[in-house]
Amino acid sequence: MRTLVICSGGLDSVTLAHKTAAERELGGLLSFDYGQRHVKELDSAAACARRLGVPHRVVDLRSVGAALSGSALTDDVAVPDGHYAEETMRITVVPNRNAIMLAVAFGMAAAQKAGAVAAAVHGGDHFIYPDCRPGFVTAFQAMQDAALEGYAEVRLWAPYVNGSKADIVADGARLGVPFAETWSCYKGGLRHCGRCGTCVERREAFHLARVEDPTEYDDPDFWRAAVEGR
Repeated sequence: MRTLVICSGGLDSVTLAHKTAAERELGGLLSFDYGQRHVKELDSAAACARRLGVPHRVVDLRSVGAALSGSALTDDVAVPDGHYAEETMRITVVPNRNAIMLAVAFGMAAAQKAGAVAAAVHGGDHFIYPDCRPGFVTAFQAMQDAALEGYAEVRLWAPYVNGSKADIVADGARLGVPFAETWSCYKGGLRHCGRCGTCVERREAFHLARVEDPTEYDDPDFWRAAVEGR
């Protein structure tokens, strides 16, 4: 099935792109610029597309992102340090982000006669992000079935929705994903900070998967204290 992959350039979505290329017909990568402070992640998405030999489209949603104020990812709000399982991480929620991106992706898939859109939502996101949960995936599919009825049939493929980030790391290692060429840090500095929720989760996932982490962190040891203190 020809599948478009929503690819931010992060570890999860790049691994999903490689998984799609191995198991399906990869039709291309789709990224979104919504004014995120870590917009450098899109460079990793572009590199992934070149590596896999597929088109890469970046959709400009900066005006939409500017309207979704209050998030540490799009506003002048500090990105908190710590583990994703902490209540403070709710400040990183961009309201309806996945719903907006998926709606655009489904429209593009229908226009391009693709049969599926792939998203790398996973179990580790469930605590903080409501649009990463299995119930959202099911409801979104039902909504799109109604929206495209009589015009196109597009499926939402979310193979990691019930898995962990460690599962994704293990899958990526099996697929030969160059993890060092992915970007996770929400702070968007020169290197991964090692302290924000995505960095802590990333470092912990490599540890749990027993896979060597090639990422360079400004604070490579903070994750242990964050995990122990959650």
